[in-house]
Amino acid sequence: QVRLVESGGGLVQFGGSLRLSCAASGSGFRVNTMGWYRQAPGKQRDLVAAISGDYSRYADSVKGRFTISSDNAKNTVYLQMTSLKPEDTAVYYCTMGGVTRTGVGFDSWGQGTQVTVSS
Repeated sequence: QVRLVESGGGLVQFGGSLRLSCAASGSGFRVNTMGWYRQAPGKQRDLVAAISGDYSRYADSVKGRFTISSDNAKNTVYLQMTSLKPEDTAVYYCTMGGVTRTGVGFDSWGQGTQVTVSS
């Protein structure tokens, strides 16, 4: 089982920055894709950013403000968030997809971390 542990959320003022981290624990697997989603109260969970190798993509609402990066040796993904706005307030979830050494695919999710941006 691939377990994801997130950190880095919190309360920040409008225009501030935060960096989220998400590390996968366990062994015997290879991660192929990593990503971040967010869910605001009463809304659906939406993709924020995703990365696979040298390819990354972003939601239009965060382009130019957020940067996703990864340390594949550590099976860790980061989300650097700058110029934060109140509408970025949400629970942020990391996700990783890959395959175990036995050839079984997995899609794991973190427990979520709250990001609150005050105006």
